[in-house]
Amino acid sequence: MRQDGFRAEEIDTSKPHPARIYDYLLRGKDNYEVDRHAADELAAVAPEVRIGVRANRAFLQRAVREVVDSGVRQILDIGTGLPTSPNVHETAQAIAPDVRVAYVDNDPIVNAHASALLSRSGGTRIVLGDLRDPRAIMEHPDVREIIDFDEPVALLLVAILHFLTDEERPEEIVAALRDALPDGSSLVLSHATSDFADRSAAQAVYNKATASLNLRSRAEVERFFDGFELIEPGLVQVPFWRPDAPPPPQSEEIGFYGGVARKL
Repeated sequence: MRQDGFRAEEIDTSKPHPARIYDYLLRGKDNYEVDRHAADELAAVAPEVRIGVRANRAFLQRAVREVVDSGVRQILDIGTGLPTSPNVHETAQAIAPDVRVAYVDNDPIVNAHASALLSRSGGTRIVLGDLRDPRAIMEHPDVREIIDFDEPVALLLVAILHFLTDEERPEEIVAALRDALPDGSSLVLSHATSDFADRSAAQAVYNKATASLNLRSRAEVERFFDGFELIEPGLVQVPFWRPDAPPPPQSEEIGFYGGVARKL
């Protein structure tokens, strides 16, 4: 099998992958024993992680509804992870059927599963790409087929930037993406933090995975929104971003910040 330049034998299942760990924590089935073992280790040292990833997923859905309600009709979701219903396009198209979504992830397994799902869905594309090369993402023909960068775009960077080290210059990557977006575009972003508990043991779990976990403070996460204007309630723990139901128990312990901002 070859898809977007990879062969099936090139897929690395010897190490846990963040997307597959996340899938297992969401009770998905697209993961391997190595991912399940890492996720169980993670839950042992950070007991709130299971409710945290679910709260992050719920934040994503609320944020997508917000940007679509604001009039945006195209979404670029980088670091999409394995398909989990309702997916971004399902949430968005339930409000406006003409919304177009380009999904990007660097895991070939994500690409394969998402391609199978999206073959039944119009107005969507899945691209194998790496956030560390934003130009390649923006210039990819499948992205260009879906996304018109002359019109407002909702850029989704949900639970992805904490897998970039400071040496990989995540602020510059976000700035490059921001500069490619026209005024009226939106940024939806969430990021893991250790502001509410020592999570060095959780970081150690990811040291054995394909990407390290780089926790950042609220002030550090807020810098990713430079050039955007955060909408109310600003950058907060994900359960408290415009909740549409009572936040789950232990929400105060959840180590995910989330926010939505607009480029004016």
